[in-house]
This record gives sequence, structure tokens and C-alpha cells, in this order.
Amino acid sequence: MSTAYIPRLKKKYREDIVSNLKNKFQYKSTMQVPRLEKIAINQGIGVATTDKKLIEGAITELTTITGQQAIQAKSKKDISNFKLRKGMPVGVRVTLRDVNMYEFLDRLIAVALPRIRDFKGINDKGFDGRGNYTLGISEQIIFPEINIDKINKIQGMDITFVTTATTDVEALELLKEFGLPFKNQNTPQNG
Repeated sequence: MSTAYIPRLKKKYREDIVSNLKNKFQYKSTMQVPRLEKIAINQGIGVATTDKKLIEGAITELTTITGQQAIQAKSKKDISNFKLRKGMPVGVRVTLRDVNMYEFLDRLIAVALPRIRDFKGINDKGFDGRGNYTLGISEQIIFPEINIDKINKIQGMDITFVTTATTDVEALELLKEFGLPFKNQNTPQNG
């Protein structure tokens, strides 16, 4: 009998986090406990309309960071002020689920976030009111997979954690349990 590989955080979720959240929020069933559904990573590249190599470089970098093929994000409409036409590449994106998602989250918490200069924790203001959280990162070089000598331009990215939580308070607790280092321990208001 062979045992399939289970990421560390997925195991932690099943063994510890479910019971901790079930006790804290008094859920009647373990199926009510919020879980992390997916992690969506977006990188907007505004000058990509004039330089196609930036998109190719960003796709390569995001693929390297996440371990999953990134794709182009194209504009949905024409905006003349920005010299933008519908269908032009404006960024790259990737959506991670299951094993890739847990592996990326583990690397983000254990390796990438501590590499940010003067890091004091992440802001808890990025919740959307429906249990999802978006974290903005200003430099892709915090990931050890990126070779700083081979990058063309320092880019930021948005990392969105999509959960099944119905409130921001539940989502905050879930992400704290996974080990995301939040700055202030205030709870977000649902309104």
C-alpha cells in the first residue's frame, strides 16, 4: 500500500485547524468549518502594451514561483487614454488549488514573507466582506525561486485567498490558523 504525498498545511488543516475552528465558532458539523478553496495570483503589467517581453518574463516568473503554468490576462475593453485595445495583454495570472495551493501557501508563510524588508506582519484590511482576503506584495524577488540577476523589472502582485467562510472573522481565523502573520490582532467588521 503506497501513501500519497499530503502537503504539510493540508495535513495540519485536517488534524488541527478543523477541530480548533469547530470549537471556536461552535459549528455543529465539520462540513461547516471554512476551508481554503483556491489562491488566485494576479500580476498587472501596465507597460506590457508596449513591451511584449515583459509579459513573457512575467509568465515565466509566476510559473516558477507557483509551480503551475501562468497565463496572460487580456484587457476586456478599449481605453483610449491608456492606448489600450480590447484583447491586449495587461498582466498574468494563475489559480492554485489543492496540492499546489498548499505548497505555495507554505512557501509564502515560511520563506517569502519573512524576506520582506522591515516585515512586521501583513495587514488585516484586505478582506472583502464575503470571507476572501487579498494580500498585495510589492516585489516578486521575495520568492527564493526568482534569480534576481535574471529579472527585467521588479513587479508587484496580488494574492487572493478564496475561502468558504461566510464572514471575514471566520476567514481571518482560518488564515491565522494556517500561520499567516497578521499585524494587528483586531477582528474585521462585517457590515
